Amino acid sequence: MPSPSGATDVFSTHSVYGTPCWVSLTSRDLGTTEEFYGAVLGWRWRPARLGERFRLALKDGTPVAGVAAVADMWRMAVAWTPYFAARSADEAVSRVQERGGTLAVGPISLPPGRAALLADRDGATFGVWEGELSTGWLSWQRSQPSFIRLHTRDALDAAIFYGEVFDWGATGEGRTEVVYEGDEVVLRGDGQVLACIQSGALGSAPDPTIRPHWQVHFTVTDVEVCADAAERHGGSVVALRDDEAVLRDNEGALFTVTARRGR
Repeated sequence: MPSPSGATDVFSTHSVYGTPCWVSLTSRDLGTTEEFYGAVLGWRWRPARLGERFRLALKDGTPVAGVAAVADMWRMAVAWTPYFAARSADEAVSRVQERGGTLAVGPISLPPGRAALLADRDGATFGVWEGELSTGWLSWQRSQPSFIRLHTRDALDAAIFYGEVFDWGATGEGRTEVVYEGDEVVLRGDGQVLACIQSGALGSAPDPTIRPHWQVHFTVTDVEVCADAAERHGGSVVALRDDEAVLRDNEGALFTVTARRGR
């Protein structure tokens, strides 16, 4: 679940409503998770305000992601999940359900906010977060240590779904815009690419990399070094290209490392 860093100077999801605001890993064991991602991505760790089962990952002092060791307790899959800023978690859940999506968890209170875990109408899992975002989060957004891409059945249909849930394309300060670039639907905000949506996923495919899903990318300086480290620490390499690798961590969660470059 989203994990504010504990800083005292904070602002609300209301100011960035509808934008991707965090990525979080649902795991089983904090110790093995910390060891794996520390070795593969060089992360350091500190406690999060959400409780003893939660950790905040740092890279060069900047918040990168959250980890919640609740997979067994909440009967959830081990997986990386992107979260979107919501004015109201309850309103977001209602909008998702009205448009054919489903609710998995929540909304639940995780002071200083509320969260829900959902799936869109093609089955891709995502979350919403209503509440405080720390100044550390602003550094995260500007440095873009992570990036999300939706692989879905129909990019236009998905863009309509998420656009209606989060008011993408609405006018006003801090609002996002949705544009077509090449063969993708691209979500932009303040001149930055926030997310991409790509057609071609198969809803009935047994392979989780082919079924509709949100793919979480982390930017790294050396893709091959990360892939080698993942294999040495109990993970595996699903796909490897010159500038990108799809990896599976030591508990089975899929994520992607991408060479640092302009987008």
